[in-house]
Amino acid sequence: MRHSILAASVALAVASVSFSAAAQSQNRDSEVAALRAQLAEMQAKIDALEVRTDAQSDINIGTQESLDKMATTMPVVDTKGGLKVTSADKKFEFSAGGRIHFDAYAFDRDQAATTGTTEFRRARITLQGKAYGWDYKFEQDFAAGSGLDGFRDVYIAKSALGGKFTIGHFKPYRSMEELTSSNEILMMERPFSSATGLFNGRQFQQGVGYMRADGNYTAGLSVFNLRSASGSRNEGVGAAGRFTFAPINTEDSTLHFGGWASQENVNQGSADLTFAANYAGRRGPAQTIATTTALSRNQVTAVGVEAAGSFGPLFFQAEYANATYGRPLGADQDVATWYVQGSWLLNGGHKAYKPANGIFASPKVADKGLWELTARYDTVENKDIRNMDVSSWIVGMNYYVNPNLRFMFNYTKGDNTFTGDETGQYALRTQFSF
Repeated sequence: MRHSILAASVALAVASVSFSAAAQSQNRDSEVAALRAQLAEMQAKIDALEVRTDAQSDINIGTQESLDKMATTMPVVDTKGGLKVTSADKKFEFSAGGRIHFDAYAFDRDQAATTGTTEFRRARITLQGKAYGWDYKFEQDFAAGSGLDGFRDVYIAKSALGGKFTIGHFKPYRSMEELTSSNEILMMERPFSSATGLFNGRQFQQGVGYMRADGNYTAGLSVFNLRSASGSRNEGVGAAGRFTFAPINTEDSTLHFGGWASQENVNQGSADLTFAANYAGRRGPAQTIATTTALSRNQVTAVGVEAAGSFGPLFFQAEYANATYGRPLGADQDVATWYVQGSWLLNGGHKAYKPANGIFASPKVADKGLWELTARYDTVENKDIRNMDVSSWIVGMNYYVNPNLRFMFNYTKGDNTFTGDETGQYALRTQFSF
């Protein structure tokens, strides 16, 4: 009996162990199956993600190809300071600009009759750019006329032989102040050694010019017909050349020297070549200093020297010119004119140098604006006519609101020794350019 009980106990224990082992084996199989299912699910997700990644890569590649295609086929538009469009192949450029100068005048009357008034001194539209390596410029001043009277710079130009050739309607290379843009001149009007006196009515001429420049010097020569775009056809011809040198030209200091010469020969159909000086400002009284009459086959020959400098906020500029006016009867007449002018930027700033042209630019304007105190003494004398000399003192203030907007005030005191007139003028300009 005891043996039967023992045998039964052993059999029960063996059965329990076998049942436990079987249960554990089933659990492991279930866990393995679950892990396999999870791995299969993860693999499916990975496969789906790879498909999406490949698709996104295709999209990125397509997008980049589209951007590259646009960069090589679409024009570039730049609106900084104006409007400029450049073709994708860079063979064509076009920019649009303009200027508005609106003036008001009042006079301290003396002997001469004067009338205070307002006027648009300039109202210009400028189109310029490049085409197949050629530069072009077309500028119309509607304040001077809607047709040929309003033509200013109208030319094509090409860089060659280390410089630039210009063909068309432009300023001959003479007189530093004459070549300075009206947007950047110090006073409202230029001095007597420019087209406001010596080259009266002959600011822009039709011809060809060559200019060469590097960082410290310029050399230019121009040959031209004695007519503007609106002038009558004539056979008068002229030539002018200018050379400049800047021994000092750093970021905040520039010293400039230069010289120029001009000869104009009147001939069939030419107009009179007259030196007329508005000694009390624009629209004020004028004095004729000398004249070479038309059709006389005479000449006006002029030479000039110039010096200028910009050192921090201080600026100065001076020119001296001597001209000989040929006359059909009697001796030739010699005319001498000179001026000195300067400015002080009261709250900082600096007039930068333009080495490509040998002239000075307006100062760069910060957010606070710039105030500039200005002064000039200008004089001219005909050495062959007694008391034929006039002069003017000018003091002024310029306020640069931003790079595009400037207000100018000038007080001019004129002195005409020949007539005894001493008229004064108050002048104010609102100037906008882009």
